[in-house]
Amino acid sequence: MNAVKLTPPTGPVRATIPLASSKSESNRALIIDALTGFRCDLANLSTARDTQTMIRLLKSTDSTADVLDAGTTMRFLTAYFAVTGQQKTMTGTPRMCERPIGILVDALRKLGADITYLKNEEYPPLQLNGFNASASTQNQITIRGDVSSQYISALLMIAPILPNGLTLELTGAIGSRPYIEMTLEQMIYFGADVKANWDSKTIIVNPQPYTPKAYTIESDWSGASYWYSVAALANDNHAEIELLGLKARSLQGDSAIVDIMRPLGVESTFTDTGVKLTKRPAESALSWDFTHCPDLAQTVAVCATAKGITVTLTGIESLKIKETDRVAALQAELQKIGAELIEVEPNHRYEARPLRATSWTPASIETYDDHRMAMAFAPVAMKQEVIIEEPGVVAKSYPSFWDDMARIVKIEEIVKGSNVAG
Repeated sequence: MNAVKLTPPTGPVRATIPLASSKSESNRALIIDALTGFRCDLANLSTARDTQTMIRLLKSTDSTADVLDAGTTMRFLTAYFAVTGQQKTMTGTPRMCERPIGILVDALRKLGADITYLKNEEYPPLQLNGFNASASTQNQITIRGDVSSQYISALLMIAPILPNGLTLELTGAIGSRPYIEMTLEQMIYFGADVKANWDSKTIIVNPQPYTPKAYTIESDWSGASYWYSVAALANDNHAEIELLGLKARSLQGDSAIVDIMRPLGVESTFTDTGVKLTKRPAESALSWDFTHCPDLAQTVAVCATAKGITVTLTGIESLKIKETDRVAALQAELQKIGAELIEVEPNHRYEARPLRATSWTPASIETYDDHRMAMAFAPVAMKQEVIIEEPGVVAKSYPSFWDDMARIVKIEEIVKGSNVAG
């Protein structure tokens, strides 16, 4: 299908959603499992395309590892294949090959990896030519903390099998720290000897192999954020949505959505099976620093402006080097629902503002090959009809998203200019 048209619900909003599993937890668990020789018992792994790509490539004997558009998979597998001495060509989609990886490659080279760039310096595709621990120049690496936490996590996860372990010194501000903490918690669960001092921005991993264990993946808080948006935008004051498989004490940084959405009108009540969302009075404005949860920014900007609320966003600089330039994409698509995203302070502070009441003509939202663009704008259907172009992009992280949305709104497939009931 080329697009889907979503129509607002006509009755009360009541649903129980069996959320997709966390691909962030899944991808880390898979790397750790591989470093034990695939001897762990992993349950509830994500069905997201990124995770399924990771599983396929970890088991593949092909000389080329094509990660498609999966940034986490590219970074984690580059470190894993490098330290285990596998000779691989690392590549991906054209957009993937525009996403920098130089900081990670530089660090891996210092640890003993032989890596060459096949086209442009500091960008995929890469050739991994083996690993020689005796060629290591050091086991202490200094790395920027404000570019991508995935570089840091990739290095941390391979550290226990390095002959001398690893000391990471982080410089500058530390972005997406909860993702680093998630990595450390999973490493510790599997027996790694880790000491983190956030005051000195130093993480020490001693050489101590992982212990194979059973591990169950939690549901995905990033996926939950779209249902918070649905609840916030629902007209029914008695809307109730239960999201299954979430924990009050979560490793996932995107669990911050609980606090972010409270001023936007959503109350969270944790149950034995997950979390129940109900309506509460919304506030008139919101300001949030997304440094540690950047994947929530699109959802919150769309939700707030669709409710007529202005939101000030900081900490979203990393969005410019994601699947697409998410800042530019938001600026273009918010206009279609009667809102705008303004850069108030260059590359630092932004404001998403409602401009006018949205029209009765369905907005047609471009998704830019970005799963989060599709899912961030889908909840607008609680207020008015909306068309989402290329809806298949959700397979990257939440393959069942449209099936779950169909529990609440009417969805019609649009194929080659024709409407076909879905």
